[in-house]
Amino acid sequence: MEIVVDCYNESEAWSGWLCYLQDKLDFPFQAKCIRRRRASPLKTGEQVTVISMLNDDDAADSLTEMQVEIEWQGRTLGVPLAQLIGVRVSEDTAEAIADWHYWVAQGRLF
Repeated sequence: MEIVVDCYNESEAWSGWLCYLQDKLDFPFQAKCIRRRRASPLKTGEQVTVISMLNDDDAADSLTEMQVEIEWQGRTLGVPLAQLIGVRVSEDTAEAIADWHYWVAQGRLF
C-alpha cells in the first residue's frame, strides 16, 4: 500500500507501481513463466530474459496490469509481469516481483 498511498485514481496508482518497479527491478534478469495467459505466447516453465518495463507509450494502452519487455525467440515483446517469476535474481528484484504478485492476488488490478 506504500506504493499507492498518495494516489487519487487508477492512473496515478499505475504510475506509482511503474516507478516502483523501474527502481527495484535489476534489468536484465532471467525469469520463468509460471502460468499461461491467453494474451501471451509463453508456456509454463519457459525461461526468458526480461530487459525492461514495457515502455510508457505501449504500456499506457493497457492500464490494467504491469507489463515487461522480454527477449523471446529472437524478438522482443511485452508480457504481464504477473506471468513471471525471477530466476537467480537480486533480493530487490525478487521483492518487487513478489510485491506485484501479492497485489494481483488481492484482485487489485487497475
